Amino acid sequence: MLRTKLETNHSFGEIIGKSEKMQQMFTEIRAAAAGTITALIQGETGTGKELVAKSIRDNSPRKTAPFVGVNCAAIPAELIESELFGNERGAFTGADERRRGYFEQANTGTLFLDEIGDMSLTSQAKLLRVLEEREFQRVGGKGTISVDISVLAATNQDLRNAIREGRFRRDLYYRLAAFCIVVPPLRERREDIDILAHHFLEKFAAKAKKSIRGFCPNALHVLTQHDFPGNVRELKDAIERAVLLETTDLLQRESLPPDLIQEGSQTATSDPTDTTNILTLKEVERSTIVNALKVTGGNVSAAARALGIDRSTLHRKMDKFNLSL
Repeated sequence: MLRTKLETNHSFGEIIGKSEKMQQMFTEIRAAAAGTITALIQGETGTGKELVAKSIRDNSPRKTAPFVGVNCAAIPAELIESELFGNERGAFTGADERRRGYFEQANTGTLFLDEIGDMSLTSQAKLLRVLEEREFQRVGGKGTISVDISVLAATNQDLRNAIREGRFRRDLYYRLAAFCIVVPPLRERREDIDILAHHFLEKFAAKAKKSIRGFCPNALHVLTQHDFPGNVRELKDAIERAVLLETTDLLQRESLPPDLIQEGSQTATSDPTDTTNILTLKEVERSTIVNALKVTGGNVSAAARALGIDRSTLHRKMDKFNLSL
């Protein structure tokens, strides 16, 4: 099975990649998991920072303990203290009962602070104190609560630049960045696009109950040439959409998102000497028919005239390629 092969040769937990940069990152994950040090995971949106955090937890002595993920950007500054540390009943308007915060919920396990760069300076100061002492008080409480947790943080921002601009505390940065893992963007590890694309194809074809066994060469060419500003998340979404649209046993170029196809066409046009994109005659024929139908707005008679064949022949070929209007 493809999945088994992926897991054996080119993956670490749910993270897939055979590139040198990913292999280096796997080494860093193992090192972070072996210790109890706070780690900072940096990377662009869609690179899989939470998967890295979960892989660290899953390979650590805390793998069976709680994993609590917190989106710091989604918590208003005025609520951050009660969300992180909890509150006693009556501590503020609306506090009808005692509430355990995320630090308590993660006790003995791992607390993952996502989008740490979006925290207010006031919230950063409160977080720093708890990271240093591993103890806190609930809002409205008097007793001190101690916790034994591993803290992982992630951001898509350049925190050094945020420090220069006065948006992030220098002392908190150095506390978090004692061990830093950088997740590379997909454009810097293009050799992983093929293996990721096949992984997602298998996953979504099974989910949709479709027998799609692979990619036609020009579809894979479009994918490997795209920069994927949305990274692995963008690739995943593109394959899921394409699987739903595909009607053959090979995922065709036309099933990919229009922006990818357009970009791929521009790339091919700009370099007529590129001989890496070799299509089978069957793929050329199908692509030509699809294009003719598209240009004629789905008018079969007009498409047949443009192709130099009669209408019945075009219908037979449409049936052959499972094309419908």
